[in-house]
Amino acid sequence: MTAQLAAAAAVFAALFAAHHVADHWIQTDHQAAHKGLPGWVGARSCLAHVATYTLTALVALLALAVTTGWRPAPALLTAGLTVSAITHYAADRRSLLFWLAQRTGSRAFWTLGAPRPDRDDKPCLGTGAYALDQSWHVGWLYVAALIIAA
Repeated sequence: MTAQLAAAAAVFAALFAAHHVADHWIQTDHQAAHKGLPGWVGARSCLAHVATYTLTALVALLALAVTTGWRPAPALLTAGLTVSAITHYAADRRSLLFWLAQRTGSRAFWTLGAPRPDRDDKPCLGTGAYALDQSWHVGWLYVAALIIAA
């Protein structure tokens, strides 16, 4: 049990680090600006981002395995990365998280810090929508880590 707990913690740490690298360094400006757009342009941009995001996570997990001797079960590794990829895509298309924010009493928080209509007066990462997006991703990373380390 202790080894499994340690593996789960290490896997989560690797996925968390990979998440930040992939979302903020690997993702292109084009992907970030277009992944939430409707139609094929948005879908393609989001798929490209999720592909590089998942590859970054895989590299982080392989580095963990090489440096620690941890050996993940291939089926669990695939299942966990699939959960991460699907939930990341769903969030980054944006409509699901906006829908959830409206139904959970977080609509006002969603718009917190966003630029006013027709103005670019608050171009920063510190918005309610961004915080909800990141918390969604981290929650699902935890689920993915539990699956991979099982």
